[in-house]
Amino acid sequence: MTREFNLQSGAVTLRDFVFHDGSRLPELRINYRTLGTPRRDGSGAIENAILLHHGTGGSGGNFLAPALIDAFFGPGAPLDASIHYVILPDAIGHGGSSKPSDGLRMAFPAYDYADMVEAEMTLVRDTLGIAKLKAVMGISMGGMVTFQWATTYPESAQKFLPMGCYPIEIAGQNRLQRKLIIDAIKLDPAWNEGNYTSQPVAGMRGATSIAMLMASGALYLQTSYPTREAADKFAEEAMALSLSSGRDANDAIYQTDASRNYNPWDRLDRVTAPLLWINFADDLLNPPALGVAEKAVARMPDARFVLVPGTEKTRGHGTLNQPEFWGDEVAAFLRK
Repeated sequence: MTREFNLQSGAVTLRDFVFHDGSRLPELRINYRTLGTPRRDGSGAIENAILLHHGTGGSGGNFLAPALIDAFFGPGAPLDASIHYVILPDAIGHGGSSKPSDGLRMAFPAYDYADMVEAEMTLVRDTLGIAKLKAVMGISMGGMVTFQWATTYPESAQKFLPMGCYPIEIAGQNRLQRKLIIDAIKLDPAWNEGNYTSQPVAGMRGATSIAMLMASGALYLQTSYPTREAADKFAEEAMALSLSSGRDANDAIYQTDASRNYNPWDRLDRVTAPLLWINFADDLLNPPALGVAEKAVARMPDARFVLVPGTEKTRGHGTLNQPEFWGDEVAAFLRK
């Protein structure tokens, strides 16, 4: 895999990093991976770099799973690594980047999506030497971070590509499920204000249950697990797999709450670069019934919204990991 995709990894330490709420860390580590090779134009500037953001609780390494890497980065794939130089950062609080479980626990600064963008801008500009990205792209949380990029630094990329998200305040159903996830962990006595000696399993089970219900598609689940026995077995296996991932409870609280002040709506008119936005009709987290997309696209002069229809094979929010349903749109957008 390393040979085929030219996979590289690294980390940058940002000294005396100031968060948007005024808190500081003497050292903030940002972990990252890259795929492909930088290509330079006549002036020596890197011209083929794509910044790709992961979802809540994940890391850049999620895209490198055996089931995904070829579909995302293989020959002819939407982000073909023989053409593009793809940067996969671990957001603040995720993966190998600085996070509460490193030692500070609940004393870790209360980061948000704006902080993620500032840290990644330093990575892109100062560490990797990229003046302008070919595209900023992201899925789920990464889609919202992409909108944050586009409205904070609209000139930072030639194109923007958010997926599985909305550019509005996290409220209603979306905030409800986030609050329930956080409360499930905090109400477990074993959590102990974040000072646990072993993971609060009951709280993490409750949090995982809520996330599982929201992350898939009803039609897919009904057709894939059409009996009580099949559905029960799937629930047990999916829960066991999730709990075995080693996700830390304090990290989960911070990751889930990082969206609390996200709201790029009032700055959408700053986005003048081409933007392709893809959502899914069976996504419970971002339901089309909210009627947001049409109004948002009208605020941006060169934006296009694509709603992928729900089928027995799409997986609601999880369709983000099924490029067969949206890859052609992404590839065509990047070629233009």
